Parts: sequence; structure tokens; C-alpha cells
Amino acid sequence: GGVAWLLRRLGRVEDSRQRAAELFRWLVAPVAPGEFLGRHWERAPLLVRRGDPGYYAGLFSTAEFDAALRGGGVHFGTHLDVTSYAEGVRETHNPSGRALPAIVWDFYQNGCSLRLLSPQTFSPTVWQFLSILQEHFGSMAGANTYLTPPGTQGFAPHYDDIEAFVLQLEGKKHWRVYSPRTDAEVLPRFSSTNLTQVELGEPVLETVLEAGDLLYFPRGFIHQGDCLPEAHSLHITVSSYQRNSWGDLLEKLLPAALQMALEEDVEFRQGLPMDYLRYMGVSNSDAVNARRTAFMEKVQSLIKKLIDYAPIDAAVDQRAKLFLHDCLPPVLTQSEKAQSVYGFPARWQDGRPRDVDIPITKDTEVRLLRYGIIRLCNEEEGMMLYYTTENSRVYHQEEPKFLEIDPEHTDSIEFLLSSYPNHVSVDALPCETLEDKISLATLLFEKGILTTKKPLMQL
Repeated sequence: GGVAWLLRRLGRVEDSRQRAAELFRWLVAPVAPGEFLGRHWERAPLLVRRGDPGYYAGLFSTAEFDAALRGGGVHFGTHLDVTSYAEGVRETHNPSGRALPAIVWDFYQNGCSLRLLSPQTFSPTVWQFLSILQEHFGSMAGANTYLTPPGTQGFAPHYDDIEAFVLQLEGKKHWRVYSPRTDAEVLPRFSSTNLTQVELGEPVLETVLEAGDLLYFPRGFIHQGDCLPEAHSLHITVSSYQRNSWGDLLEKLLPAALQMALEEDVEFRQGLPMDYLRYMGVSNSDAVNARRTAFMEKVQSLIKKLIDYAPIDAAVDQRAKLFLHDCLPPVLTQSEKAQSVYGFPARWQDGRPRDVDIPITKDTEVRLLRYGIIRLCNEEEGMMLYYTTENSRVYHQEEPKFLEIDPEHTDSIEFLLSSYPNHVSVDALPCETLEDKISLATLLFEKGILTTKKPLMQL
């Protein structure tokens, strides 16, 4: 049934977490998710040959690529890169301005590859696919599509800073994948420059991907792909886990821990020894004396004490806040639209607005639209509720979206999270007054965060 059938089926799954897990299961099938995570994730490439050219049918196609160009919204550099790689030289051929079909297809006819950046901007199906998958990863899910003419290569060998899932949509492509060359290139935080063939060694995996196949490789694994003489290639690379490591969490956590320790523990504010410059520093690193030993032990002691001041949950919330800003907005099913503010029948009719008031009562049954669309963060300015429903399909086109929440309402937010995917009555929200319950539910409904069990009104 292809991707359209898959997404329709997933749309009937009540819990967005289960929906995301099932999409991931489909992505790596027939390999079980547990086997994939244990043997391949961040460790080793995976090749899945399916022998099913229609497995990804409906996700994206050259016809949709052409339609995006004809829509007039594709611009060179911003949305589309024209590239080539021949005789060891990688070039980008982007002119300025709009990427019109006559210009783009002329480049393609002359052997250039076309990379469409963030196809979710143009394709509702890719948008829906990634918006579900991002909840499974807990990290931004992005994509690029690559259209390569027969007998050519568009990119030099390189490694990336993301976990890469290559989905072969049309045609064929010859791939070579190489292990990281050094320990420093294992799970790198940043992508490499273009590499030369002499730097690569022997591939750990060499294959020809055909439509329906999957190739996964972790960040740091060098790769290159070229087209066979008899066929073009269209693939989409789904990516995640860019700078989503323990080290990235500690970047948030350690400065906060040190700030808290300085405020609460006088030992961190005590002065350094007056003579420490005489025995510390690189020029003294080979010296052995009691003062150096004592200084080193003191530093180690303070670093160990930092653990007691580490606001781990608050640092995780700050990571989550960044993730929610990265997120694509959710794609609603028809029933979800009818039960949300997006299907509410407020309109202009007969010379005046009609059905404007949102009739939420104590008996209205509500739930979160998705589990992963909100995050409570306790910040200096107050308790903030970050949410994704008003994000853009264009990466960071919008500023982070948040509501300042009355501290007395945080229990209600947590109640909605713990109740999901079940509906609860507005009266069950643990606010002090019925007025507060209705006011909070109405606010969250207006932001698209809450849906109702039944449409509030129908035309």
C-alpha cells in the first residue's frame, strides 16, 4: 500500500508515541527495532534489501520534485543545490534567484545532481512522515532529497554529523561506506570537509541500492554514492541526532551546576592560594611537590562536589525546549481537525461573525493533540509551557512558541500528560476553581494543544 496507506493506518493509532514507534518499526523492517538499536545504532551500517520497489511509494517522487519547481517557491541555495563531482573535484553550480524548471532540468541534462533541501517544506507527505518520526527520536528529524543523473556522482566522499537513513525511492545507486578513520571521528559533532579517494581505505560496505531498499550509517561513517550508467537515482536521506549527545547535555548542565555551586557553597568562592602561579601551569607540570598535589586534589574535590549542584532535570528541560523549537508542527487527521480549533466553525456569514465563542464546559472531554507537543520549563521569568502546534514547516521560521502558565496550573498540565491518550473532563483538571479549569482548557484549545472527544460545534 505504500506510504499513503501506512500514514492512514497510523492516523488511527490513538497514542502518538505508539504511532511514532510503529513508523520507526516500518522504517527498519524486517529488522526488529531492538536488534537495530543493539547492533547498528551509532555502531555500524545496516543494509536492508526488500525486493519491493513500491515500499516507499507516495513518499516523494521526481514528479513531485518537478511540481515543486513549477510551483515557483524553490530558490537556488536556499532550497536547491546543483552539484557535481568529477575527477576528484566537487563543485556547486548554484546561480542566484528562483530555481525555474528550464534552468534546473538543463543542469540535470548536463550531468549535475540536484539536492532539494528540506522537502517537507514542499511535500505534505514528507512533512507528516517526519513530524511523526521526530517523536520517536526525541530529536529533530530532517530530510534532503537527491536526484542524480545516470553515470554521475554529485558529492565527494565525506562524513556527516547525523544518523542517516537512506531511502531509495527511484532507480539505483552504487554506495560505498567506510569506517571512521580515527577515534576522534567516531560520532563526530560536526561534518567533515570533502575527502579524497586516497584518504579512504577499503569500504566496510559496498552495494547497489534499488527502489524500496534502506541503507543506514551512523555519523562519522564516510560515504559516497554514484549512479550506474543505465539508471537515474532518487533517494531521500532522513536524518536525526545532530548534536544530541551526552556531551551536548553537559554543555547545558555544567555551567548551571557551577553557577548554583557559587551561589550556595562558600568553598567555591574561597580565594586561590597566593603563590599558586609559582607551582602550577604547563611550565611546572613535571614538578613533583606537595603544593601541586594538594592543588590538584582540591580541584578534583570541587569537581566532584559539582554533581550535588547539577540541575539535571532543568538542563533536560532546556534541551527539550530547543527540540520543540526544531520540531515540525503536527499534521492533523480529518477527525483531529474536527475536534480541534482548526475545525471550529467560526466564520463570517450574513454580514457578521458567527459561532465565535468556544463552548467549553466542565463536562467537555479533552486530551492533548500529541504527547510530545508540549514541555513545561521552570525559568527565571516564570513557568513556561513551550509547544509546537504553531511552528512552521520551514526550519526556525518562527520564534519558539510558549505560554506563561500560572504555577497553580502546572499540576493540570502534568495531569493532561499523565492521562494521555485518554480523554478527561475539564472538571477533572486539578485547578482551584471551575473558572480556572475552563479558562485553562480554553486557552490550550485555542493554541491547538488540546482536542475534544467530540466536535464542540458542527455546521
